[in-house]
Amino acid sequence: MKKKKFFIIILCITLGILVLMITKSFAMQSYYKVDFQTGLVTATNLYVRSGPGTQFKIVTSVPKNQYIRVFAGVGDWYVVQVEGDYIGAVSKKYIKPIYPGTSNQGTSNQGTSTNTNNNTGTISTSMNNDEKVVYDLINKQRAQNGLSPLKENSELQRVARIKAQDMVNNNYFSHTSPTYGSPFDMMKSFKISYNTAGENIAGNSSNSGAVTAWMNSPGHRANILNSSFNQTGIGVVTGSKYGKIYVQMFIGK
Repeated sequence: MKKKKFFIIILCITLGILVLMITKSFAMQSYYKVDFQTGLVTATNLYVRSGPGTQFKIVTSVPKNQYIRVFAGVGDWYVVQVEGDYIGAVSKKYIKPIYPGTSNQGTSNQGTSTNTNNNTGTISTSMNNDEKVVYDLINKQRAQNGLSPLKENSELQRVARIKAQDMVNNNYFSHTSPTYGSPFDMMKSFKISYNTAGENIAGNSSNSGAVTAWMNSPGHRANILNSSFNQTGIGVVTGSKYGKIYVQMFIGK
């Protein structure tokens, strides 16, 4: 009888420990919404981990003053997407929320620049020389792979140029803009309709160099050779440490 009692006590203790562990495990997976989509890295070198805690493996790192996309919160951590299409978790104490329409003082090298908004009428919808060269090089790549050429979409062209200028003005290199959010958020705010969409960005000193870099990158190459895309807009703006900023937006209708 004593042995049976002892066994029951041990069993209860074991079950209690298991319940505690399971409860803790589920608590770690409790996500909550955040009221912003773009975050600015404030740490010198921020580690992105495979889970919300220092016990998880480091998958990549992001330098200070870079913008990242924030999806949700998990305890004291944010679930984020960073350059290179890495998805992971970062400590929220090293992320400054950036809300649409606000600027980040002190991170731009051009303090006199202003953000471009949806009502800007000074952005031309016709391609400049650099953009025309990139457009022709992209369609040459598609032709070599048996694909039809991308058609120029004048409104998408304007949006791509605005995005490129925004990258120069606000001194960042990311698909996520502190002004407009993700490429898809930006297209939506400019009333661009599509069935499928994508974006390539590059920093380079030459047009051919930018296209070559894209073609040597699997993700960028996939966008260029995506048969679902049939329209494009290309923005090339001189400036930044790279020499020029390149933005190509793709849509399929």
